[in-house]
Amino acid sequence: MAEQKNQNSQKNQKNTKVVILCGGMGTRLREQTEFMPKPLVEIGGMPILWHIMKTYSHYGFKDFILCLGYKGDMLKEYFVNFEWKANDFTLNLKSKKEKIIHSNNTDDWNITFVNTGLETNTGGRIKKIEKYIDGDMFLVTYGDGVADIDINKLMAYHNSLKPTATLSAIHPISRFGVIEVDNKGFAKSFKEKPQLDGVINGGFFVFNRKIFDYLDENCVLEQDPLMALAKENKLAVYEHKGFWYCMDTFKDMEYLNGLWKKGNVPWKVWK
Repeated sequence: MAEQKNQNSQKNQKNTKVVILCGGMGTRLREQTEFMPKPLVEIGGMPILWHIMKTYSHYGFKDFILCLGYKGDMLKEYFVNFEWKANDFTLNLKSKKEKIIHSNNTDDWNITFVNTGLETNTGGRIKKIEKYIDGDMFLVTYGDGVADIDINKLMAYHNSLKPTATLSAIHPISRFGVIEVDNKGFAKSFKEKPQLDGVINGGFFVFNRKIFDYLDENCVLEQDPLMALAKENKLAVYEHKGFWYCMDTFKDMEYLNGLWKKGNVPWKVWK
């Protein structure tokens, strides 16, 4: 009985869609996004979107829906040509047909590309992919954040509480050093970019289909929908205490690339 239950759980996991929001203009990273969508900005020679998908794939989730908008055609072209981008190959220039792949670094992913509009808000983008969700549950995240989050534990947490939605909350890091001062005007302590109290939305959502009842094509997910769910006690919070980082600016991109170059890649849960 337990074995059958585990097999059913694994089967459901394989069928669970992963929705990634890839349509924003990334204006705070204009140095890169003037020429490409933010999810294609590279960390360690591969787009940050690939890193995110590798995380989900590591836990068995390989069916993706990309919500496209700004420069969405570039994301389509990247994955259509992914095989030769990711592998060494030999091509016969005359026939253009004889192509020999010398390695097999292509992931076994199903990717649905959906044009959700140039200026559509986050909730609207999710609403527009409703017809592609064929199960009772699906996963959602942003196309610019990496984490060492355990997706299986996240889903187990969601299933244990049975809310309409679960979001992953993280403790943010201060951009500045914090000084504690005594009553005589002397520093008692100095902390360089400490972890702050409280938590913020780190993405990595689990949604039940009922979420679509709270969405319309013009809404912002993080405003009315999540506020309504919280008011109705239908929004669970999974506290992630590990690594999380959002690539919002050029400095963030440099930081993540610096970690990769040093071989210190805390979000790299795959081999």
